[in-house]
Amino acid sequence: MTDAEIGSPEMAARAVTAVHIADWRRRVFGLYSSVRQLAATDPVAAHAHWISCRNDLFSSHPATPLLPEDRDQFTGLPVMPYDPEWRFELPIVPAGEPRRMDVETGTDGVVPFELLGTVRVPFAGTLDVWRLTSYSGGLFVPIKDALAGKHGGTYGGGRYLIDTVKGADLGIDASDGEATLVLDFNFAYNPSCAYDPAWACPLAQAGNTLPIEIPVGERYSGIY
Repeated sequence: MTDAEIGSPEMAARAVTAVHIADWRRRVFGLYSSVRQLAATDPVAAHAHWISCRNDLFSSHPATPLLPEDRDQFTGLPVMPYDPEWRFELPIVPAGEPRRMDVETGTDGVVPFELLGTVRVPFAGTLDVWRLTSYSGGLFVPIKDALAGKHGGTYGGGRYLIDTVKGADLGIDASDGEATLVLDFNFAYNPSCAYDPAWACPLAQAGNTLPIEIPVGERYSGIY
């Protein structure tokens, strides 16, 4: 790399973008930390706080995934009212045999995941729990329901419940020798690629698809 390239406007712009994304993620980590604290005593208040903070980030943060033409008309993410019946604390049932999932993201190259096991959601079915096997590790639980791709429903590619690499963590525990996860479907949210096609996100596969409608969490209108 030449001195001219190091000092080029393009490199400066990349640095600014990288700092904005890092700040976005730092804020999301902080948001989920406060959500977990609030949810211990008042899940409804925690949900309202989550909605308010995400709306602020989407409307004003430089790293918002909203396209420029969508920002002026943005009035808030379409999130359904909180329903406590969709909050669970579930044990991870270890996988019987290893399984790997390699996801071509376009922006981050091939992202490798390893199947840790499954969680059984009451009256709904099972969901795969994945571990990111590349740098930093992390847990990942996407969800795709029967409303996916329907008008007024959920994003066609599915939503995220847990993505600890990005800070989306509603509660994990292994203190008694059994790994458990808090899965609160009220906090299901759309990946960045739902707003900006320049992002290529890992999406829900067959093992993370439920045959029922999940009536809570963030919906998808395609226009914000």
